[in-house]
Amino acid sequence: MRLLRSFMRDERGATAVEYGLLVSILAVTLATALGNYYDLMNNMFSGVANSFNQTPGASQ
Repeated sequence: MRLLRSFMRDERGATAVEYGLLVSILAVTLATALGNYYDLMNNMFSGVANSFNQTPGASQ
């Protein structure tokens, strides 16, 4: 019983768990933002490429 009480009062691992949660939340946020950024850049450069292909004298 004494071992269980000392285990319940021990907070040494709590900080590691909190940092792990912060890192995982940051990773998900970053992955979402980069995915949206990739889509934005892909659409923009596709639009530029299409406008070059539609100009008179462009090679087909």
